[in-house]
Amino acid sequence: MSDPIARSRLLIRRPTVEVFDAFVRPEQLTQFWLSSASGPLELGRSVHWEFMVPGAAVETRVDVFKRNERIEISWSDGTRVRWTFEDRGDATTTVEIEHSGFSGSNAEAVATAIEATQGFTIVLCDLKTLLETGTAHNITRDKALLIAEQHR
Repeated sequence: MSDPIARSRLLIRRPTVEVFDAFVRPEQLTQFWLSSASGPLELGRSVHWEFMVPGAAVETRVDVFKRNERIEISWSDGTRVRWTFEDRGDATTTVEIEHSGFSGSNAEAVATAIEATQGFTIVLCDLKTLLETGTAHNITRDKALLIAEQHR
C-alpha cells in the first residue's frame, strides 16, 4: 500500500496573486485559517503557526516558493504540505493542497489523511468565501470549536 496523501482542490473566483498571497501573509491567514503566524512565508524561512484549535501549533519551514505557482513546506511533525495554484486565465484560480508524510500504522496514517483532507477542504471553502465576498464565514473557526469541544 502506498502512503496516503490528503488532497483538496477548489476553484476560487479571484486572480491567482490574491489566492497565493492569502496563504503567505499572516494578516490574511488569520482571517480564515490561523489564530496567529510569526511572519510571512518566504523561501528558506521558518514560521510559527498557531491554529484556531487551542494548543494546536506547528513550526513551518518553506522549502519551495514559486510566486503564484507553488508553495511547499515542512511541518515540525514530519509532514509536508504542497499548494499548487493554476491561473485559469479568466481571473479565477484553481488551488490544490496536498498533505503527506503521515506517521503511524497504515490505519492511523489513513485516518489522519482523511481528517487532513476534511480540514483543508474546510480551509479552502472559508478562503473562497473570504476572497469572493470579502468576509470569511467562520467555517474553519466553527470546525476548530467542535474539535476543541471534542478534546475536553
